[in-house]
Amino acid sequence: MIAVDRFNGGSKVMTLAGAIGVIGLVLTIVGFVTAPQATMFSYLLAFCYWLGISVASIIMVAIFHTAKAKWITILRRSMETMGASVVVFVILLLPILFGAKHIFPWVDPAAWQFPGTDGVKFTEVELHHLHHKHPYLNLTFFYIRQAIYFGVWIFVAWRLRAWSTEQDNTGALELTVKQRRFSPGSLPFLALTITFAGFDWLMTLTPLWQSTIFGVYYFAGSFLAAFCVLTIATVNAQGKDGYGTLVTTAHYHNLGKLMLAFTAFWAYIAFSQFLLIWIANIPEEAGWFKLRLEGGWKPMSISLFVMGFVVPFFTLLSRNLKLKPRLLAVVAVYLLVMHAVDMYWLIWPAFSPQGPSFHWTIITAFAGVGGLAVAGAIWQARGRYTLPVKDPYISESLRYVQP
Repeated sequence: MIAVDRFNGGSKVMTLAGAIGVIGLVLTIVGFVTAPQATMFSYLLAFCYWLGISVASIIMVAIFHTAKAKWITILRRSMETMGASVVVFVILLLPILFGAKHIFPWVDPAAWQFPGTDGVKFTEVELHHLHHKHPYLNLTFFYIRQAIYFGVWIFVAWRLRAWSTEQDNTGALELTVKQRRFSPGSLPFLALTITFAGFDWLMTLTPLWQSTIFGVYYFAGSFLAAFCVLTIATVNAQGKDGYGTLVTTAHYHNLGKLMLAFTAFWAYIAFSQFLLIWIANIPEEAGWFKLRLEGGWKPMSISLFVMGFVVPFFTLLSRNLKLKPRLLAVVAVYLLVMHAVDMYWLIWPAFSPQGPSFHWTIITAFAGVGGLAVAGAIWQARGRYTLPVKDPYISESLRYVQP
């Protein structure tokens, strides 16, 4: 067994994060009273950003069990905790369920007026097309899908984490076998649910537009963000109850390589989506990109490509940087900011088609949702070990060196 104590710290950070979360949400409620539509778009942005990180963490754990990866064992508990925080989002989903009419045009298409226009509505032809999508785009089925998504995520996250934490006490080898048998079967369900969640929350903001790989785009950015959060958490997990003191430069090197890989993967999916729609040149598909590549959104689109892909990609090519935890954490913070910009670029044009704009509830909603998510994760980590101390592969993980 590894000589580390159970984690009983983080109380100040948890309290601070929780306070920030509560204050942020209260201010967001005030914003809803004065500007309901802008506030709901802000809240959707924050919700999709933070929830994506949690769900991506669940998928990471399942993938590494499926691959029988050993080097990641020392980092796995943080991923399990990040994934288990998905339960917090069940409550945080409620504003979206009750405020859907302010952000989703398909809720009441006949009465919907496009934001940023002089009362422009759907044409009769567009309403006809939306009517054919009604079997999928209706509130009853929308609520049912949310229940399915969260049911899958919570079940997988808590099942894997329960086996892992139980092993801390018993050391039973069959618990590792259970995790490695359960994970491959869970992956198709995890992949489908996050894909359709991306469709529901983001793509249906423009309900007449469609892209079959949009869910993968959302997943790719969330996966990158999850690795960034894991890197930052590891760098700061110091002390007698923190696993960070046991992590070697070889582990950080792998984290840096994964950040590099998913920076490239995110850009690849983004370009693939654009290329297929550009080649087809179908009006109802091209309009989504036309809005972002012309007019007021064009500078941000170019900046997102340069700052979101080119800069971090060439930065992370450096082997020396990936061997320096503090510098790698700085890059991780930068990528988290760029992921927020990417989410803004996905969501906000549906509210402000004329170009980028700002509403103060973007800040309050982001702080509110993020604060409660962080507080929930720390609360679940307290009283438990920060690494799987009796996992049969923990010693091998601690001795890991680059092949």
